[in-house]
Amino acid sequence: MNSGILLVDKPQGITSHDVVSRTRRLAGTRRVGHAGTLDPMATGLLILGVNASTRLLTYVVGLDKEYLATIRLGQSTTTDDAEGDIVATAAPDAVAAVPEEAIASGIGALTGAISQVPSSVSAIKVDGKRAYALVRAGEDVDLASRPVTVSVFEILDRRDAAGTIDLDVRVVCSSGTYIRALARDLGSGLGVGGHLTALRRSRIGPFDIAGASRLDELDVAASLMSPAAAASALFPTIALTDTQAADLGHGKRIDAAAFGELSEPGQDGLYAAVAPNSRLIGLLRISGGVAKSVVNFPPDETPKNAPEKTATTEETADAPGRRAGA
Repeated sequence: MNSGILLVDKPQGITSHDVVSRTRRLAGTRRVGHAGTLDPMATGLLILGVNASTRLLTYVVGLDKEYLATIRLGQSTTTDDAEGDIVATAAPDAVAAVPEEAIASGIGALTGAISQVPSSVSAIKVDGKRAYALVRAGEDVDLASRPVTVSVFEILDRRDAAGTIDLDVRVVCSSGTYIRALARDLGSGLGVGGHLTALRRSRIGPFDIAGASRLDELDVAASLMSPAAAASALFPTIALTDTQAADLGHGKRIDAAAFGELSEPGQDGLYAAVAPNSRLIGLLRISGGVAKSVVNFPPDETPKNAPEKTATTEETADAPGRRAGA
């Protein structure tokens, strides 16, 4: 199996690790990792790396994300989403009395650079233990607020029922933003409570759900995005000559003047370096007029029983269904 990136449309009711496990079987390799975990309740874009392309997942995790979600006003739950127990229900008259202007104002207050307290059942560690594990053990958990950016928070549709208001919303946000917390805070600010009833991730950085494969129809070989194509979507690209590709592949530094005028580098000051045969040689950093490879990509190979490499961030830590973005 070649190396590459897979865009998968995760169905509801399974974990992101379930998707990884199935993909390992389909791909015939243990070297499958994921970036940006989705709760079992959530659907949508999950990005997987296969073989050497797991090295790219580190640069995917921190990208901005777009979600389509449904927020229910009028009820609060233990988990801030539909998987938890309802702990408070507002009086139907109070919900019906919430003016449209107040909802718009509440959304406005949660847009931009904000400080957000994650859900208490998140995977954040408290004294070395996951917050959700402490909550399940009956302990009270108070998490510190953290800065996040919500660049878009807009209402797409509204449905009123007896005692509840359902808002279909679109959210574009920085990595680490909890959509469940937005639902909770919007309802709390309106005085009626709120929680998330549906969540779908539609975009991560340059990768869109439109290019994703359904899990039950996944053909790994046919769906695999090449390392060069994936890296070129993430970083400005430098087209190498055969000689430059060979030199960089052997760890040599080369004169960046040979590249001519370059665009500004991408995240971490990196460029994607691609050989004439469209193979990704590595990710380059240029300093003092000299280019060197900081992440190398070997030719495709499928080592047996190689260890999995997954982006190591809080978003992808193993925990049953409680992550950032959910």
